[in-house]
Amino acid sequence: MISPTDRIYLQPTAFVARPHGLDGRVERLRDGALWYSAYQLTWRDEAGGRRKGETLVPVDEIEATLAALPDAVRAQGERQFAALRSPTKPLSLGERVIRLDQPKVMGILNVTPDSFSDGGKHIDSEVAAHAGFAMGEAGAALIDVGGESTRPGAPLIWEGDEIERVRPVIERLARGGVAVSADTRKAAVMEAALGAGAAIINDISALLYDERALDVVRKAGCPVILMHAPSQKSDPHEGGDYQDVLFDVYDWLAARVAAVEAAGIARDHIIVDPGIGFGKGVADNLALINGAALFHTLGCPLLIGASRKRMIGALDHEAPAERRLGGSLALHLAAIERGAQIIRAHDVPETVQAIRLWQGLRDAALTQPFVEH
Repeated sequence: MISPTDRIYLQPTAFVARPHGLDGRVERLRDGALWYSAYQLTWRDEAGGRRKGETLVPVDEIEATLAALPDAVRAQGERQFAALRSPTKPLSLGERVIRLDQPKVMGILNVTPDSFSDGGKHIDSEVAAHAGFAMGEAGAALIDVGGESTRPGAPLIWEGDEIERVRPVIERLARGGVAVSADTRKAAVMEAALGAGAAIINDISALLYDERALDVVRKAGCPVILMHAPSQKSDPHEGGDYQDVLFDVYDWLAARVAAVEAAGIARDHIIVDPGIGFGKGVADNLALINGAALFHTLGCPLLIGASRKRMIGALDHEAPAERRLGGSLALHLAAIERGAQIIRAHDVPETVQAIRLWQGLRDAALTQPFVEH
């Protein structure tokens, strides 16, 4: 029984190959190429904690189900329901526009000596820029340039050193017409990156690490990626004690999106990332990907970055980072099947190819002739 103080969550589920002949019984997930036929309605108490109950509600019964709930709870459900029906606005990056009605790839370009997977490969700015252009030619819509490793145990570096690493690379890529995201949590680095031509800020601390960061993004008017991590201090992996990881992360991101929006950043400029691998165990990460469709009820585009993450090795005989391509593709395709609009990946050509095949399967299902009986 749902009480007036409970929190509820509407998670799209029971996806179907196509909507033909199912009018009124399926709903489109925002404006993407996915349709679902039911909601997993879950509730837990106001303070969070473990699930009190859950049920499956067919699409054609959801409005009546919500109408029967206590007022405060109904309001939660109606906000989530409205978000699921809202279109995803394209990312406007100066003269460039990136539509998100189909999945896009964000290429990872770490200009660091110590990143967990590719540290040292792109520390030279010329080599890094060449790699970024190659990712763009392979089909990446965005290149995410980072100058500080955030692997577990990585040292904090001085912002001046971080700027020196990323600025020349961003400048070259931006001059060459590449859409660049700056992966940083420091306001000074954000300012330098934006000045060099970056168009998006990707902050693992969701603008909480540096007290100036939110103001920098607000004044720039650029899109921002808010990622969940259990700590916004030097080590983002600290903590990670969850009652129910999917809903804990969801609640945290919902509160953060509301706060950033209240501070003057439009919701359609906010992208959310549940932070796969940051202070989360294998079971936590799997739960987040399995439940990724829930995050669409925030009304923001969803980014998933599981590329070469430790969980792949944990499930495959401790495979090292350079041998985690298959696992990365499996996790990213699972995220796409749940509506993820942006996939952050090291292996751009392979990820783009996998998405193209996925799109081909979707297109084939949607164009198959429908025979009404």
